This record gives sequence, structure tokens and C-alpha cells, in this order.
Amino acid sequence: MTTMRETADLEAAVAALDAARSVTILCHVQPDADTIGSGLALALVLHRRGTAVQVSFAEPAELPFSMRSLPGVRHLVAPAEVRAEVDLLVTVDCGSATRLGVLADRLPGAATTMVIDHHRSNTRFGAINVVDSAAESTTSVIARLLDAWRVPIDPDVAHCLYAGLVTDTGSFRWVRPGTHELAERLLSTGIDGAEIARTLLDTHPFGWLSMLSRVLGTARLVPDARGGVGLVYAFVHRDDVDGVRSEEVESVIDIVRTTAEAGIAAVFKQSHGVPDRWTVSLRSRDTGVSVGDGVDVAEVATALGGGGHRFAAGYTAYGTPEELVAALLAALG
Repeated sequence: MTTMRETADLEAAVAALDAARSVTILCHVQPDADTIGSGLALALVLHRRGTAVQVSFAEPAELPFSMRSLPGVRHLVAPAEVRAEVDLLVTVDCGSATRLGVLADRLPGAATTMVIDHHRSNTRFGAINVVDSAAESTTSVIARLLDAWRVPIDPDVAHCLYAGLVTDTGSFRWVRPGTHELAERLLSTGIDGAEIARTLLDTHPFGWLSMLSRVLGTARLVPDARGGVGLVYAFVHRDDVDGVRSEEVESVIDIVRTTAEAGIAAVFKQSHGVPDRWTVSLRSRDTGVSVGDGVDVAEVATALGGGGHRFAAGYTAYGTPEELVAALLAALG
């Protein structure tokens, strides 16, 4: 059920989108299909309404290969091409301004700022904030916004929305009431859900296998972490990922997290530019004992300077591998 505040937020968002003649949409660094799908879906709608629109993300330099078939990629521009001044700047799937990377400097040049997100740790850094922490993906929030705007969802927009939905739910492993209803609605436009999922989640180059063999060889289990919940972790070093796409690196956490003996998983990924800088992906799982049970890794990530969802979060850290593990174990308590 939509609350009065959510209704007011959606109404304010629709009014701002209606009034804007120029819109910049910013996705988070190291973009996934939820942030890109959200940005492109909104861009498609705005472009058709005659609004000048740009979509961008700060890094890496190129869009991950698996997302290049998404409709609307023509609206993507390089960070340097993003307007310094704009009527409306919209961020999608960004829990805080820091997730924009160097493009955070475009916020002051916008007459109005809007945040559309589903992270519980969202700092609500926009003038207008459409944030639903119970939503399964930011694309599902975009779908609700389009409904409030009375904009029909055509196959191209549905393709973008489905991309975020299928990836952020882990191929519909993590759902809520209404998730499958939204999926059915998007599929009814004629999109090929199986092909979208295969392209985004189940297609890797041969080099991915050798990368996995090296990375999984670093995996370690700490069974007594978090009072016996257990932690499994692995390291991705710079030399491991030569010639491997960014989405292959991001997929490692989904393999590590399947460890039966650990309720928490972490993957530490070394930066190319700064050797002692690491991005860390965290995952936990519902124990099945009671609704919402399990470790809240968003709290852990927030304590370490990051954020995210209850069962999926991340942060950036600096130091040696030993220091990183020690800091994570201390934060887990």
C-alpha cells in the first residue's frame, strides 16, 4: 500500500519532470543493470516527450558489455559531456552522492535535484526524494513513477525495467508481494525475458573460468564470525582480471555467497589505479527462521563507509588484505 508521503513524493517528482526542459540522469559508479535500466527507461520517456536528456556514469570508461543491448543506450554520454547546468538532475539507484563519483560535482549546477532509489541507507540528498526501501529494485520504483505520471510502458521501456528487476532480485530469488505481478506486466509487452536474463546473467567469456580459478583459490572460511554465522571471503587482485570485463568481476560474489557454512560472504576487489584501494561486495542470506532474519550487511557496510540493502551491500576500503579482513571481522562483531 502506498503511503501519503510516497504519494506526495511521486506527485512532486511528476511535477518536476513535467516542468523540466533539460534533464541529466546520473547512474552510480561501476553500474549494474538496475541503475542503467532505470536511467535509460526514464530517458526514453523524456526523449519522446521532447525533453533534452543525457544519461551518464563516472566509471568505468565504457558501459559493461552485457548492458549494451538495452534500448536507449544512445542517450549515454561520457562524463566530460554532462552539462554543467540543467533544469533537473536525477540520480537513480544511488544511496548517497558519493556513489556518483566525480559526477557529484554536477549536483550544484542543477536547478532541481531528484533522487530515485530503493536503498535503505539512502541519505536523501535530493530536493525531491522518491525512495522506497521495501522495493525490490529501483526499476520497480521507476515503474510506479511512470504510472503516477500516466505514461504507458512500451516494450523498450519494459526491457530496461525488466533488466533491473531480474538482476536485483537474483533471477527472482529475492522477491516481495507484487514482484511477479510487475514481471508479468513487463513481459506482457512482448519482451523476451529469458534472453534478457541470459545476456545479463548467464553469458561469460572463456577467460572468466581461469579468472575464477585464481580468485576462488584465495577463498577462506571463518566459521565463528558473527557469533557462528560464519564468513567466507575471497580476493580479486589486479592481475587476476586482465582481459576480463567488469561484469565478470562483479559476478564472483554470487558464487562465493553459495557457501553453505557461511551466512555472510565478502569479495575484496583491488583497484587498478590505487593498489591499496579495494571495493568490497557483501552478501548475507535470510536464515529462513523468521521473516527478515539474517545479518543486515547494510549496517555493516555503512559502519565501514558504504551502504546498500539488508542482504547486499558494499563499501570502499584501503589497506593490505590482512588489514581489510581484520576491519571487516571487527565490524561484524
